[in-house]
Amino acid sequence: MTVSLLGATEIRRLAAELDVTPTKKLGQNFVVDANTVRKIVQAADVQAGERVVEIGPGLGSLTLAVLESGASVTAVEIDHRLAERLPQTAAERGVPEGALTVVDADAMRVTELPNDPTVLVANLPYNVSVPVLLHFLETFPSLQRGVVMVQAEVAERLAAKPGSKIYGTPSVKAAWYGPWQLRGTVSRQVFWPVPNVDSLLVGFHRDAEPRGGDDERRRTFAIVDAAFNQRRKMLRQALSGIFGSSAAASEVLESVGVAPTARGEDLTVDDYHRIALAAPERA
Repeated sequence: MTVSLLGATEIRRLAAELDVTPTKKLGQNFVVDANTVRKIVQAADVQAGERVVEIGPGLGSLTLAVLESGASVTAVEIDHRLAERLPQTAAERGVPEGALTVVDADAMRVTELPNDPTVLVANLPYNVSVPVLLHFLETFPSLQRGVVMVQAEVAERLAAKPGSKIYGTPSVKAAWYGPWQLRGTVSRQVFWPVPNVDSLLVGFHRDAEPRGGDDERRRTFAIVDAAFNQRRKMLRQALSGIFGSSAAASEVLESVGVAPTARGEDLTVDDYHRIALAAPERA
C-alpha cells in the first residue's frame, strides 16, 4: 500500500481550508514531521492487519502513518470539521476504502467502538491525557498495548515507579492495567505551533490477566485518591476517613502487610489492591 504522509505545507493548507487555528487553550499542536509520526507507529509496533484506535487525529498526520503500516484505524475526533474532512484526506493520500473509520465524538464519552481495537495511538493534549487514557483502558478491554505522545511531565508520571517524587495517582491508576515505559523523546520543532513544553512517548502493555473487576477497581482507586490527597501524611492518617479512624486504618494496613507509617508513594498498585480487598470486612 502506498500512502503519502502530510508535510508542513499540506497541514497548513488543510488548516486554512477548514478555518482551523491551533490554540494553546485546547492544547492543539499538530505534528508536521513525517519521521515523527512514523516513529510513533514504530514505537507502538503496529503491524499490518491490526486494529488501531487513535484519539484526536486532528488533520491526520499520525492517522496516515498508522494506515501506511497496513493497519486499520478507528479515529475518534471531537472537532466536527476535522472529523468530516479526515476521510477525504485519507482517500486523497492513497488510503483504501474501508481502512479508516471516523467517530465524531468526545473521546471521554465514547463507550463503543467498531472492530474491538487492540492498539491505541494518540497525540494527546496535556489537560485531558490522563483522564482519556484511563477511560479507554477501563472501557475497552480489547486494547492490549499502545503508545501516546504527551507532555513530558505526564509521560514521566505515568511511567513512574514507587518511591519516586513524581509517583502519584496517575502512576498507580495506569499501572492497574499493566506496565508503562518511556519510549522516546520528541523535539518541539516537529509541532505547529511550537509548544512551550517538551513531549515524550510513553507506552503500555495490558496485563494478560486483569487485576480485578470494576468494583475492585473503584474501591482501589478510592483508596489511591485518599492516600495521595494527603501524600505527606502516613497512610494510617491519610486513610482514616475511609476506615473511620487511624486505628481502624492501621488494622487494615497491618492485615495486608503494609506498614501504617508508610506513605502513599511507597506502595505498588498491588499493595493498594490488597488494601481494597481487605477493606470491606473491616470498614
